[in-house]
Amino acid sequence: MARNAEKAMTTLARWRAAQEGGGQQQKSRRPYLASECEDLREAEKWRNQVISEVARKVSQIQNAGLGEFRIRDLNDEINKLLREKGHWEVRIKELGGPDYARVGPKMTDMDGQEAPGNRGYMYFGAAKDLPGVRELFEQEPPAPPRKTRGELMKDIDADYYGYRDDDDGVLIPLEKKAERKAIKTAVKQYTDKKLSALSDNAEDEEINEEEHQEEESEEESDHEDEQMSLDETDERSEVQRFMAHVPNIPTQADIEAALVERKKRELLQTFLGD
Repeated sequence: MARNAEKAMTTLARWRAAQEGGGQQQKSRRPYLASECEDLREAEKWRNQVISEVARKVSQIQNAGLGEFRIRDLNDEINKLLREKGHWEVRIKELGGPDYARVGPKMTDMDGQEAPGNRGYMYFGAAKDLPGVRELFEQEPPAPPRKTRGELMKDIDADYYGYRDDDDGVLIPLEKKAERKAIKTAVKQYTDKKLSALSDNAEDEEINEEEHQEEESEEESDHEDEQMSLDETDERSEVQRFMAHVPNIPTQADIEAALVERKKRELLQTFLGD
């Protein structure tokens, strides 16, 4: 009997007894994956259990005296439980239950806050005052991403190019009014410009006429001076011509008689020589 009692106290015996006796407890544990649950009531029970754990941990993380490492671990556990709660809500909807993601209260999410640029991860309680986390909430959120050319082209239609601006019946009367005003202004400007041009032309003509008269008077005086100089030159040339040392100027008849006389002498010399 003592031998059997010793065997029962060995480590292997205790482990086997725990495995055999804990089978009932293992069945009551929450499944690791929500997709493994096939009963709607069981899925709602596990969801409520997750919510209870989240509420308990959220109340614990409010204590700033837990230390930085414990607070960070609690914050990670809360975010993990919130993701698990979302999985159970999706599974409940697949099993035909209510959509808690849309109609369910978000009491456990009210204390959490997302840091800018860190979408999906929330900070609760004292975790928002941790070193490095406080700076995330103090800095400005990043600028929204720039739209691509394709996204910009989606908003371009006929209204963008102004093709249907005349359909409201307001723009056309305003355009006609502005057109009449522009025409009156243009006509007035043209008239003023034309009148000023005519007055300028009249003044220019008077000035040109005066200049022309002055030029004519100057030309007449120059012509008279030239004529007087020519007359003086002719008089001097005539005086020089009459003062030439030629007794008589031969006429055309004298020149012809001299030529005939020379021709006769040449013929006489030729006849006598023969």
